[in-house]
Amino acid sequence: MAGIRFVPDNQITLLQNGDTYFSVMEAALDKAEHEIYLISYIFKNDTIGRRIAEALKRAALRGVRTRVLIDGFGSDNLPKTMVADLDAAGVMVMKFRPKISPWTFRRRRLRRLHRKIVIVDQSAAFVGGINIVDDFDTPDQTSPRYDYTVHVKGPMVRDILVSTQRLWSRVIRTRFRIWPRSGTRGRGQDRQSPFPESCGSMRAAFLARDNIGHRRDIEDAYMQAIEQAQVEIIIANAYFFPGLKFRHALMEAAGRGVRVVLLLQGKKEYPLLYYASKTLYGSFLNAGIEIHEYHNSLMHAKVAVIDEQWSTVGSSNLDPFSLLLSLEANVVVDDKNFAGNLKRSLEKSIAAGAHQIQPNSWKRQPIRLRMVNWLCYGLVRFMTGMTGYAPGKDSR
Repeated sequence: MAGIRFVPDNQITLLQNGDTYFSVMEAALDKAEHEIYLISYIFKNDTIGRRIAEALKRAALRGVRTRVLIDGFGSDNLPKTMVADLDAAGVMVMKFRPKISPWTFRRRRLRRLHRKIVIVDQSAAFVGGINIVDDFDTPDQTSPRYDYTVHVKGPMVRDILVSTQRLWSRVIRTRFRIWPRSGTRGRGQDRQSPFPESCGSMRAAFLARDNIGHRRDIEDAYMQAIEQAQVEIIIANAYFFPGLKFRHALMEAAGRGVRVVLLLQGKKEYPLLYYASKTLYGSFLNAGIEIHEYHNSLMHAKVAVIDEQWSTVGSSNLDPFSLLLSLEANVVVDDKNFAGNLKRSLEKSIAAGAHQIQPNSWKRQPIRLRMVNWLCYGLVRFMTGMTGYAPGKDSR
């Protein structure tokens, strides 16, 4: 597919939800010999955060160069004592944009580090939407937070590492505050493991959205795949506020006979965002697009499958934050088997944990509810554009 630089010969494994991901990732950290990078929007001091922190400390203490980059807004509640403990073990921790007042009227305040990436020894990487947080951190939650990550082995790890090193250097070079102040330590700091030449047969591409030279890469990849779709589009996205061009592309696909399925957040985690997103439902339903709301647990997924061949897993929501401002990372996979696995997972989740919105019942909703939806949508847009405030940061 033109416009995306696909890398061949990779092995990419789909990991659903934190329980599976954290076990595989922790095992990789414990096997690290040379270098670890961990990037996360949220790093919480809960059972999972402490577990991963211990794995990072074990790696650093045996001489692995270990670097952690977290967002200053998403991880603002991470205790200084926990960071100091990591530092004492030799883990270098940095915060991206650590100090920005919530009352500052500046758009740059919204430019957050929203990527979730782990790289181990240049030989393996994890890219997806799962933060370092317990899936059951919400009171009365009986099912795990619904999300995905991919485990990457093969030549594409080089692209992920180069992008991550560039970001790390950028944070240092532009003199963002380093907390705690620390040098890079570790007996293995000058050693590097070789990149694997081939680990499988999958073609894939790593897309990193930034505010410099790759502002639209993820959105453009979605748009190209949607415009070329012939049979089916399935999108699962927790925060769904795409622009007019994106919405029209979906409706045009449905108009030419493509089955379009949206799996969206059904829980009222943050009522303002919940009601605002519903302003888009009417036009989608009128175009013949299926809408399913996931109610089994909190939904955090940001994935898509198109024509059972093209698929993407990553950190990018389809809203103004992710598409216009945040630093995001997605993996696009051009492989029928991988797409089939993701599609079956999504279909299972739709069948077991989602409710379909029926056009007739939607049209019968009270006028007052429609007014609430539009009022919330307007408030979200205003708060995003004018004050730089977005409710519900911990869910992103």
